[in-house]
Amino acid sequence: MARRHYPEAITLYVWTLTLGQEPMLTGELRSQIDAVWDAFWSGGISNPMEVMEQLTYLLFIRRLDEAQSLEESRALILNQPLEHRIFPTGQDPRGRDYQDLRWSRFKHFAPAEMFAILGEHVFPFLRTRGGNGSTYSHHMRDARFTIPTPALLAKVVDMLDRVPMQDRDTKGDLYEYMLSKIATAGQNGQFRTPRHIIRLMVMITAPTPRDIFCDPAVGTCGFPVAVGEYLREFHPQLFNDTQTRIHFHRGLFHGYDFDHTMLRIGSMNLALHGVENPDIRYRDSLAQDHAGDTERYTLILANPPFAGSLDYANIAKDLLALVKTRKTELLFLALFLRLLKPGGRAAVIVPDGVLFGSSRAHKELRRLLVEDHKLDAVISLPAGCFKPYAGVSTAILVFTKTNAGGTDTVWFYDMQADGWSLDDRRQPLLAEDKLGVTPATPLTEAEHARNNLPDVLARWRERDGAERQRPRTAQSFCVPKADIAAQGYDLSINRYKEVVHEAVEHRPPQEILASLARLEEEIQAGIKELEGMLSQ
Repeated sequence: MARRHYPEAITLYVWTLTLGQEPMLTGELRSQIDAVWDAFWSGGISNPMEVMEQLTYLLFIRRLDEAQSLEESRALILNQPLEHRIFPTGQDPRGRDYQDLRWSRFKHFAPAEMFAILGEHVFPFLRTRGGNGSTYSHHMRDARFTIPTPALLAKVVDMLDRVPMQDRDTKGDLYEYMLSKIATAGQNGQFRTPRHIIRLMVMITAPTPRDIFCDPAVGTCGFPVAVGEYLREFHPQLFNDTQTRIHFHRGLFHGYDFDHTMLRIGSMNLALHGVENPDIRYRDSLAQDHAGDTERYTLILANPPFAGSLDYANIAKDLLALVKTRKTELLFLALFLRLLKPGGRAAVIVPDGVLFGSSRAHKELRRLLVEDHKLDAVISLPAGCFKPYAGVSTAILVFTKTNAGGTDTVWFYDMQADGWSLDDRRQPLLAEDKLGVTPATPLTEAEHARNNLPDVLARWRERDGAERQRPRTAQSFCVPKADIAAQGYDLSINRYKEVVHEAVEHRPPQEILASLARLEEEIQAGIKELEGMLSQ
């Protein structure tokens, strides 16, 4: 019988308590996390990714202890034996009582003893938990303990222990806040997608409880986390049905990445957002064939890395069969089409070059989207949207795989502001309740100029109605497929946006010359008057 990570009855009870609550990260909690982060830096760990990785391990250890404590409480209340024991009875192979490996126990030990327990007992225990079938344990198999001193460990454990982690929303928001503190770009073109842009893409695609979601460049799991939070917010009834609840925790979320550190961090991100056992695994999405995943998914959301070109020998043959290119941005688009089921939909971020590139591969891929499938929208993002990681101009492509065409018109939106400054600092331009896709109160015209996200969503929902009547001078408009085909399937918004030039009436040249002559006479008269005053 397959073993599951945590008892379903307990986790369901916790989820029921937290459903419908608004996530709130207070200034005090932010300060606590800032203090933890600063402690790592002052303690000798200056690499942000290593800090995040060590925090992930510690949070996972605390989570294991809390899960067993819940199970013990349940067994005590029901007067039943413990069914799912995470920490065994007896001693580990090194002779330490397994109960000493629990967060609630070792946090009270002296720094030197705590340091020895973590390095010699807890981390080896984590590495042996890969056999229980959970994605989190799988990614902990090569866990490394790199905190350098007992003093730093004791300080961090004490700080983390004072951070409230009972509420799922709080846990998730805390982890997201920690992720936001990684201020350096990853390798191979990786960088973190702003949370509000992720939220916009999720709202546009409107996930359902029966979707099968995939992000082939999952990174820290920002997209699957947002999908899960959307379903909790708009489809809370899914947890009342056994089948859809099991699907949510074991069949809905899929993601690939070839960075083991990202997989560990991403898995913990989903864990702290209450997803029991997603399919988050190691895979080089562009290099490995996709026979087992072809036409498997109904929803793809992604912001894949754009690292230039690959060697043909390192590209999956089924992708080259769809489009012969070495450019990663085009290969990822081909991958999305390969993975989607007919009727499946996608919202993905691409660099602007995909929209107007003149190579044969660029044109063929755009033709495929427009003619063989249903291209729904092209949303141009502000150029500074991904700073400080990158200043490249990007866009969101929204499309549906059909294998039979279906593009009638394509909806374009020229997003000029996302609520944050477009420089390296990325500071909020509005009050917190005015930011995001669904602000708490309606925006004024001046506020809309700083945050276009609510308008994007509102106009997207009208794309088959009033939007079709809007002129191409507006911020959003629809373009018939025939016009796009006539332009060689160019998808850049500037190709179709019309600029209104205000008519300016100029005076006749003779009138302008006469005015200049009068001014010259006035100047000469003034000079003579000054000379007379000075000669007195």
